[in-house]
Amino acid sequence: MGMRKEKEGTLKDGREVTKYTLINRTNLQVSFYDLGAVITNLWMPDRDGNLDDIVLGYDNPEAYVVNVPSFGAPVGRYANRISNGKITVGGKEYLLDQNNGTNCLHGGRLRFNHMMYQAQYKKGEGEQSLCFSRRSPDGEQGFPGNLDYSITYTLTNDNELIIEYRAVSDQDTVINLTNHSYFNLGPGGHLCKSVLEEEVMIHSERYTPLNENLVPTGEFLPVQGTPLDFRNYKKLGADLVTDPSSPDYLPGYDHNYVLRDNPENVIQEAALLRDKRTGRLMRVLTDRPGLQLYTAPKLREAGGKEGMDYGPSSAVCFESQAFPNAVNTPGFPSPLLRAGEEFYSKTVYQFLNFRGDSLIPEA
Repeated sequence: MGMRKEKEGTLKDGREVTKYTLINRTNLQVSFYDLGAVITNLWMPDRDGNLDDIVLGYDNPEAYVVNVPSFGAPVGRYANRISNGKITVGGKEYLLDQNNGTNCLHGGRLRFNHMMYQAQYKKGEGEQSLCFSRRSPDGEQGFPGNLDYSITYTLTNDNELIIEYRAVSDQDTVINLTNHSYFNLGPGGHLCKSVLEEEVMIHSERYTPLNENLVPTGEFLPVQGTPLDFRNYKKLGADLVTDPSSPDYLPGYDHNYVLRDNPENVIQEAALLRDKRTGRLMRVLTDRPGLQLYTAPKLREAGGKEGMDYGPSSAVCFESQAFPNAVNTPGFPSPLLRAGEEFYSKTVYQFLNFRGDSLIPEA
C-alpha cells in the first residue's frame, strides 16, 4: 500500500504534469494527473488475479489537454446539459457556452479537466487519499462566484475508490460535479472493444425523458416496459436497436435515472456493473439524486492507450449528478449553492470479483 509519484513531462505551454498512483494491499492501482485531476489508469484483477487497466484514456498528458470525450475527468461547474446556455441566479441571467447544439454541456468549452490542480497526499488507516484543489474564478465558464473546490480520491483496502467533492462560493451559484470515467470490465479491460456483453443493474424505477435537444422535459416516467429498465441484471446490448430507420432506434444509452426526488445526503447503492467472462464486478454508490448511464454510442476516438482506437459502446459511464438542466426546471431538485455554504457530495466505486453467483473473498 502506498503512493508513487512520477514526472510525466512538460506541456507545450510550459506546464509540468505529475502522475500519482495509489496502490492498495490487494494490488488495485489507480493513477491520476494533476492536469485535470483526471483518472488515467485503474488496474483491477479479474477472478484469476490477472490485472487489466479498466478505464479508457491516453498514454500521454498532451492528449489530456484536448480530451474531447472527458476520459476520467471531473466535470463541472455543471455536468450534463443546460438548455439554451442560460441560467438565472438571484434574478440575473448568465450566458454560458453553447457547445452542444444550443446546450451548454459539461461546463462549456473550457472544462475543469483542462486546468492544473494542487495535489495533497494523505495516508490513513487502511486508506490513502489524493486531494486536488483549485479556485474557479468568478465568471469562469460564465458562472457567477469565485468557487474554491476540491476533488478527493480515496483508495481503501476494501477496493473502494471514494470520490468526495467540496466547494464554497462567495456568490450564489449553481453546481453539479461528477466524474466521467469510462469503464470496461471485459477481457483486457480498456482493450476490450465493446461493453455490450456486460450486465448492468440500476436501482431506479423512473427516468427523466428528453426532448429533441436531449434536455429533460421535466417529466418523470417509469422504466417498466422500456429498454431503460435495468432493475434486474441485463446486458447493455440486449435492447439496443441500431437501425436508424426503425421507430425504436436506440444505438446506446445517454439517460438520467432518478435515484431520489430530493437530495438527502445519504449514500446508497445506485448501480452495479459485472462481466461474467472476467468475474469483475463494480458497485456504484452515491448521495446524488440522479445517475447518468452513458454507453458512448457515437464515440470515435483515435490515439488511446496502447494504440487503441475507441469506438461506439467501448465503455460505460456512471455519472452521479443533479438532474440535467435542473437550474431551469421547476420540480427538479435545486442545484443552487448559496454564498458561503459548503457543497459536499460523495460517490463510491467498489471493485470486486465473483464466481457464479458468489463474491470471491479477498485473500
